[in-house]
Amino acid sequence: MSDISLPGKIIAVHLNYRSRAAQRGRTPATPSYFLKPASSIAASGSELERPAGTELLAFEGEIALIIGRPTRRVSPEDGWAAVSGITAANDFGVYDLRAADKGSNVRSKGGDGFTPLGPGIIPASSVSPDALRVRTWLNGELVQEGTTDDLLFPFGQLVADLSQLLTLEPGDVILTGTPAGSSVTQPGDVVEVEVDAPTAQDAPSTGRLVTRITAGTVPFGDFGTKPAVDDLQRSEAWGVAESRAARSDAATPAPREPATEVGNVTPPFELTAELCDKLAAVSTATLSSQLRKRGLDNVSIDGLTSTRPDAKLIGRAKTLRYIPNREDLFASHGGGYNVQKRAFDALGPGDVLVIEARGERGSGTVGDVLALRAQVTGAAGIVTDGGVRDLAIVAALDIPTYHAGGHPAVLGRKHVPWDADITVACGGAAVQPGDVIVGDADGLLVIPTGLVEEVVADALEQEREEEYIAQQVAAGEPIDGLFPMNAEWKDRYRAWLTQQ
Repeated sequence: MSDISLPGKIIAVHLNYRSRAAQRGRTPATPSYFLKPASSIAASGSELERPAGTELLAFEGEIALIIGRPTRRVSPEDGWAAVSGITAANDFGVYDLRAADKGSNVRSKGGDGFTPLGPGIIPASSVSPDALRVRTWLNGELVQEGTTDDLLFPFGQLVADLSQLLTLEPGDVILTGTPAGSSVTQPGDVVEVEVDAPTAQDAPSTGRLVTRITAGTVPFGDFGTKPAVDDLQRSEAWGVAESRAARSDAATPAPREPATEVGNVTPPFELTAELCDKLAAVSTATLSSQLRKRGLDNVSIDGLTSTRPDAKLIGRAKTLRYIPNREDLFASHGGGYNVQKRAFDALGPGDVLVIEARGERGSGTVGDVLALRAQVTGAAGIVTDGGVRDLAIVAALDIPTYHAGGHPAVLGRKHVPWDADITVACGGAAVQPGDVIVGDADGLLVIPTGLVEEVVADALEQEREEEYIAQQVAAGEPIDGLFPMNAEWKDRYRAWLTQQ
C-alpha cells in the first residue's frame, strides 16, 4: 500500500453486481452508498482482528477506484476520466454489530483495518472499465469472481452520481460493490483479493491483497451496544437473501419485502402467501397440463421419491451442482466449509435446494445433518437426483426430501461439490435459481416465475370444471359430450357456478 495515499474519504456502494443482487433478493434502481473512515485502511499482509465476542466477520472482495483530480458535477460519460487508478479492496464487516448501525455501517464496517487496499495500482488509462475482474480466495479456494460487465451501475455513473452533491478529491476511494460469494471468515483464515484486466495488453494486475484473520481478546464494554446475532444475521452473513425473514409456518414461503416499480425497473416476482395457498389447492397433474398448454413439456423433475409424499412442496429454487469425483478436485473442493455446506447454510425460509447429481445413485448427496440444517433454516424442501445417506433419519424429518434412493456411501465416492446458484439439471429438467418448485405425491414441477400467476389461475378453473364433471359422472351421466364439455354442458356448468 506504499503507493496508495491515505484518502480523505472512502465511499462504498451497497449493491452493484447482478449476481449479488440476485443473491440478496433485490435489485436497486439507483445506487446507494455509505462512508468508511480513513482509519479503516490497511495494507496487504496485515492482520485483521475479529472483535472479541463476535462470530460473523464477512469478507467482500471489491474493485476500488482512486480519484485523480477534483471532480464536481460531471456526467456519467465523463466520470471515468476522473479515475486515476484501480486497486483491490476488501470491504470487511461484522454482522454482529449491525443492529445499532441502522444502515450506516459505522460500527459494523468502520473498524480499524476493515478496508485493506492494494497491493498495486492499475493505471486507469491503461484499461477499459468494462473489462476488469475481481476475484477472492479463502484459504486458497476461489470463492468470488465477478467482472465489470455484470455491474448494475458503471463506474462513470457512480462518479457522476456522487459528484452531484460533493466534490471528489484526489486520493478519495470509491468501493464499487462485491459480486456473489461473500461469506464468513474465522480466526486463522487467509483472505486474498485480486483485481486484473485479463484481456488488456500485458493483463495488468494489482497482485493479491492478503489479509490474515486473528481472534480479538478485548471484550466490548457496557457503555455501548454489544454484539448480537440471530438466525437472520447468520444467514445473511453466510450469503442468503437479505429480504427474507423468519417465519413460524415452515410450509409456506415467507413473502419478500414489498417491491414497487421505480423508473424502468420491474418489481421482482414474489411468491406470496396467497400464491402459495393457490398452488397448494391444485395438483401437480393439473399444473402440468396448464404448462403443457403453454408449450412447456419438459418441466417435470422425474424419477424421484419423496420422504413426505403426504406433504405439498412449494418454494423458490436454490441450486447446487456436483461434478463427477476426481481425487485432486475433491482434495481442493471437497473438504472444509465447501460449497455444499455453504449452500445448505445459505438456505432461507421457503427455499427449495435443487441438487444436480447427474442421476448418480451410488453415493449420498445429502445426509441427516445437512437435511436437519435445511429444516432449521425454514427451507421448504430438498430435491436431489442422487442418493441420500441416513435415509430413515432424513425421512423422519418434517422437511420433504425428493431423492433417487438411499445409499450409505459418503459424497466423495462419486461427487465433488462444485458450484451453487447456477442453472442445473435435475431429474431431466433444467432448474434456474428462483424458479418455483411444486411437488406432491405425483411428482415435481418447475414453473418459471413469469408464468406462475396465470398458470395457477387457469389450474384452479380447470379443477373446478373437473369437480363438476366428476359430480355428473357420479350421478350417472355418460362421458360423451361431458368430458370434455360441449357447448350444452358448458352452459350447464356456468349455471352451476352461479349457485356455488
